[in-house]
Amino acid sequence: MTTDSDIELSGPFQAKDSNGRTLDVKAIRIFDEGYGIIDVYVDFAAKLDPGAYKDAVLVRQIIDRLRALGYKGPDFGHSDPGLQESKLIVLEAPEEFAAFAKSRGWKNLAEEFDE
Repeated sequence: MTTDSDIELSGPFQAKDSNGRTLDVKAIRIFDEGYGIIDVYVDFAAKLDPGAYKDAVLVRQIIDRLRALGYKGPDFGHSDPGLQESKLIVLEAPEEFAAFAKSRGWKNLAEEFDE
C-alpha cells in the first residue's frame, strides 16, 4: 500500500505480539508532507488480530525499531481506530517525532504559515 508520496522509515523486520507470536512487518512509513502531527503506517505481511493496534508489546517493538533508526523521543499512541486495517497499524507520533521525520525528508506544511 505504498505510494509515491511515502517515505519508508524501515524495511522488513519481525516483531512479537503480547501472545508471543512472531509477526512479519513489511515496512514502517510516513507520508512525505503534512501538518504537524504525523501518522506512522506499519504494514504487515499477514492479517492481524482485531485490536492489534492496542497491543502494548507489539507497539513497543515498533517504537524500538524507530529508535534503533535514530528517533529520540517519547512513545507513540495509536491513531484513530477507524484508520486501523487488517494488515495495517496506524500510530500517531508525538511532536518530537517531527525532527526525525524531517531528517528522512518529511516536509511540515504548517511551517509555511508560521510567519
